[in-house]
Amino acid sequence: MTWRAARLLGVGAAALCAAAPGVAQDSLDPGELDPSAPMAPLPELGVAWPDMDDPDAPEPGAAAPGVTAEAPVDEATSEIHYSYILEGMKGLSDEAAILQAFHAQSALEKGRKKSANVAQISRRSRADADLLHQLLRSHGYYDALVQPRIEGSSAHLEVRLEVDAGDQYRFVSVELPGLEAAGEDYEKLRDSFAVRKGDPVVAEDVIAAGTALDIALGQEGFATATTGEQNVVVNHQTKLASLSLPVTPGPVAQFGEIRVSGQPPFDAKHVGVIARFNQGDRFRRSRVDDLRRALIATTLVSNADVRLSPRDDGRIVDVDVRLEPAPTRTIAGELGYGTGQGARLEASWTNRNFFNPEGALTLRGVAGTKEQLLGVQFRRSNFRLRDQVLNLVASVSNQEYDAYEAKTARIAANIERQSNFIWHKRWTWTAGGEFLATDELGVYDASGTKERRSFLIAALPGSLGYDDSDSLLDPTTGFRLLGALSPEIEARGGSRGYARMQFDASAYRRVSDRVVVAGRIRLGTILGTSTFDIAPSRRFYSGGGGSVRGYAYQKLGPKDVNGDPRGGRGLAEFGLEARVRLSQFGGNLGIVPFLDGGSLDDDVIPKLNDFRFAAGLGLRYYSSFGPIRVDVGVPLNRQKGDGIVAVTVALGQAF
Repeated sequence: MTWRAARLLGVGAAALCAAAPGVAQDSLDPGELDPSAPMAPLPELGVAWPDMDDPDAPEPGAAAPGVTAEAPVDEATSEIHYSYILEGMKGLSDEAAILQAFHAQSALEKGRKKSANVAQISRRSRADADLLHQLLRSHGYYDALVQPRIEGSSAHLEVRLEVDAGDQYRFVSVELPGLEAAGEDYEKLRDSFAVRKGDPVVAEDVIAAGTALDIALGQEGFATATTGEQNVVVNHQTKLASLSLPVTPGPVAQFGEIRVSGQPPFDAKHVGVIARFNQGDRFRRSRVDDLRRALIATTLVSNADVRLSPRDDGRIVDVDVRLEPAPTRTIAGELGYGTGQGARLEASWTNRNFFNPEGALTLRGVAGTKEQLLGVQFRRSNFRLRDQVLNLVASVSNQEYDAYEAKTARIAANIERQSNFIWHKRWTWTAGGEFLATDELGVYDASGTKERRSFLIAALPGSLGYDDSDSLLDPTTGFRLLGALSPEIEARGGSRGYARMQFDASAYRRVSDRVVVAGRIRLGTILGTSTFDIAPSRRFYSGGGGSVRGYAYQKLGPKDVNGDPRGGRGLAEFGLEARVRLSQFGGNLGIVPFLDGGSLDDDVIPKLNDFRFAAGLGLRYYSSFGPIRVDVGVPLNRQKGDGIVAVTVALGQAF
C-alpha cells in the first residue's frame, strides 16, 4: 500500500467513525492532529476501497449525509486557546430555550477557559454539533443541519457551529380520546393540556402538558384516572405531526375516612384537624400531598406514608396514614452580643408531645450580663384548627439596663397564627392577654432622677401581619407589614389606661444575582397618658442591633441627669442597606453597608428634626439555617454620652 493510499484510508475511516446521522461535523487532516493523542476505537466497518480515477467518488474525509467536515490548515500545536460562536440561530421561535439548554451541556463551553489540543477541540465541536442538532429536533426542527467549522491560527482557534434549522414542524391535530367522559369538567381538563393544534412540535411542551393533565385530573376529583402513552406521528413530507393521548377519567370521588396505623404520636381525630379536607369533600390530590407535608412538619413524625384506598367503584377514597414517631425532646441554645445589651446566652429544653397531641412543654433560661430569666411555656400546635397555636407562658426575670432595672413576674396566654420555616404564611395574627407584677428603677418626673416603683399591669396585646417576602431569615424580594396594638391598664395608687401602638414595614428588592437592597420603617406611639406615668419597661426605646445601629441598645432618645436613656412615647425609625454576597469563600460570605436613623421623644408624634443617623458595615456568614450577622455602626451626629462605635452579633438579617 502506498503512503497516499494509507493516508486516504485513514481519513475516510476517521470521518465515517465521527459522523452521526443528520448532524454536520468536521474532520481534520491527520497532518493537523496531535500524533500523541489517543486513537478512537474503530468499529467493524465494510468500506469500499476508493477509486482514485472515479470523478464521482467522494473525497477522503467526506462526512455522512447531513454532515460537513472542514479542517484548519494552520500548523497544529499541543495546546491552543479557542472560542466558539453559533450562527443561524437568530429568529428561531425557541432560540432562548435552545441556547440555554445548549450552554448548560456544551463540551466547548465547559472547556472554554482552558487550552486544548486540536484533536480535543475537534471532538468537542463534533459533540456539540450533535447536541445542538438533537436540541433543534426536540423543538420541532426535524430537518435541521449543523455544520462545525474550525478556523484560526496556532495561537487561537475559532469554532463555528453553522445552523440551518429548516422549518419548524407543527401539530395538525391534538386528540385526547376518552376525556369527554369527564362531563362538565371536560373543558377545564382540556385547558390544562396546553398543547393545541397549530403549536410547534416541542418535546418538553408535550411532556409538560401530559404531567399537567395528570395533576388536573387528581385536583378535580378523578382519583382513579389514568392516561395512556402519548403517540406522536410525524409526517416529513408535510412537516406536520399528530398527537394522541388516551384518557380514562373514571368517576368523581369524595374523601372517605382517615385511618391511622403504625406508631402514631396522635390519633386519627387530630390527623383530621391537620388535614385540609373533611369526609364527604370532593377529592383533591393536592390536599393529600399537603397532609403528608403537614404531618412531617409537626416534627413528631419521622415517616408519613399516606395511601389512597378507593371503594364504591372509585367514588369514595379512604385515606390510610401510617406514621412512625420521631424523637420528641430537643435541647437548644442561642448566643448573642450587642453594645449596651451585653452578652446573652439562652438555653431551652422541650418535649414537643408532653401533652398529647402536639402539646409542647418548654423550660427556658437566659443568662446574660444585662438579663436573667427563668420561664416555662406550654404550646399546643394545631389547636382546634390547622395552623392555630395556643400559648401559655409564665416567667420571672431580672433586667439591669442603663434605661431601667426591673424585677418582673409575668403570666400570659394567646392564640396565634404565625409563620415558621416550613409553613411561610402571608397573613399572621396574635390575640391574647398578659398580667405583670413588676418592680422597676427608672425616671418618673422631669427632674431626671431615678427612683423605684412597683406596678401591676394588665394588657390585651394583639397583632396583624402580612408577609410577601420569600424567606423568614434572609428575604430577597417582596415586603412585610406588621401592626400591633396593646390596650393596657396600670395599677399604682389607682389605675390608668393607655394604648401602645406600633407599625413596621420593610421591603426587599434583588438588583443582581449577588445584591439585594432592603429598607424598613417603624412608627410607634402611646396614647392616653404621659411618659412618666408609664412603667419604664413599657415605654418605647431606640438604638441597638434591631433598631438604629451605631447607637448602643436603648441609647437613642431622651436622657436623665446621668446621661442614661429614659424612654419616650413617640418613635420613628428607618433603615436602608445593601446586602452584597461575595463570590469568594464559596459564596458563603457577604458584606452589608447600611444607613439607619431614628427619633424618640415624649410627644405622641416624634419630631422629624430630632433625627439621629448612623452608618456602618456588616458582615454576613450564610449558614444552612440562616445568615449569622456582625454589624459595626458609627453615629453620624453623635451627642454627649453616645459611644464612638456599636457592635451587634445575632442570627438572621437585621430586618
